[in-house]
Amino acid sequence: MTTTRRAFGALTAGAALAALAPAGAAAATPRHRRLIAHDDFRHGLGQWAVELEKGGTVSASRGSLEVDVPAGATVWFRKRLEGPYVIEYTATPVSEGGVNDRVSDLNNFWNATDVRSPDDLFATPRGGVLAEYDHLRTYYVGYGANTNTTTRLRRYVGEAGVRPLIYDYPEPLLVANEPNRVRIVSDGPTVRWWNNGRLVFDYTDPQPYTGGHFAFRTTWSHFRFSGFRVWRLSPQHP
Repeated sequence: MTTTRRAFGALTAGAALAALAPAGAAAATPRHRRLIAHDDFRHGLGQWAVELEKGGTVSASRGSLEVDVPAGATVWFRKRLEGPYVIEYTATPVSEGGVNDRVSDLNNFWNATDVRSPDDLFATPRGGVLAEYDHLRTYYVGYGANTNTTTRLRRYVGEAGVRPLIYDYPEPLLVANEPNRVRIVSDGPTVRWWNNGRLVFDYTDPQPYTGGHFAFRTTWSHFRFSGFRVWRLSPQHP
């Protein structure tokens, strides 16, 4: 059974409907996939670049990437990814009485490039403040953002102050200490973001971003990430 949810502020004005399908509905024909990148978070942050607004702690050990921060934080996977691919990871919002244990903001950038240095994302310094990322061309999901009251998909176009909104779901979705098993699909014009087997966003981009960098993004929160995997998808045959 397919359910629907109201989506607001597509690239053009007005409301649209976005379908939330069961896990198998968007992948009826199996595709071969090959593991091209992974991190079990047992050997430090060598595969990641960290940008922090006001400090905090980001560490990787014993199978977990721990992000415990009082303000904005972006943790970039250093390897550039080219589609078609699937990213999978698990994220748990920690609520154990810590000063940053605010259940909010399970966010991602992917297929990101910076218009100021399009050939090298890391050639342009950034300090973790969200507005500094306006110069990216990227997809962005803010899941349970704004103190767990909004969930949005945006398509950044590389212009200061411009963050085009595709879908906006005004409801809290994160649950304290409960895992979120995320799957991101980048497959040509097909852009999908899943959580715990539910298709949250399903967008067809007429001018898709097909390659770039992935990041975990959050602000004033405490997350544990695990099981990061990137799979190459075989070409889709007619």
